Amino acid sequence: MEPALEDHARALADGIEAALPTWVVRCVHEIMQAWAGDMPPAVAEAAEAAGRQAGAEITPAVRALLLSDIDEQRTTPMALVRTAVRYPTAVLRDAGVPAVERDRFDEEAFPGDVYDLTPASFADIDPALAEPGIAWGAAKAFEHKRRHAGS
Repeated sequence: MEPALEDHARALADGIEAALPTWVVRCVHEIMQAWAGDMPPAVAEAAEAAGRQAGAEITPAVRALLLSDIDEQRTTPMALVRTAVRYPTAVLRDAGVPAVERDRFDEEAFPGDVYDLTPASFADIDPALAEPGIAWGAAKAFEHKRRHAGS
């Protein structure tokens, strides 16, 4: 892997690792706030635990993908991050929160995301991830073009 691409991959992986647990908690908090007006302590504890679990389970897969050869990547880091929706969803379901109304596209594209939490971009996880996400994507595109131009 080219050093510049590797640097961008590590920066994005590190950022996701730092942001993912907080994102899970924020998702639970926002839905609980809208539904019940507050977040009971037991739900807050469950959200914190789910955030830690999401970080522990999702981050290694994201890091492995980002640090793999670009020609071997069969998915995207955003696709892996989107699987983290299951963590706040489980907390909210266990708390008895009803599903939210979603548009038809979201229902079809993300059938398991009954609380409409799926991030559209890295910035939805944390605004600080926007720049590393763009930098990594550009570096990957540059490396792909370098390898495969004219093929």
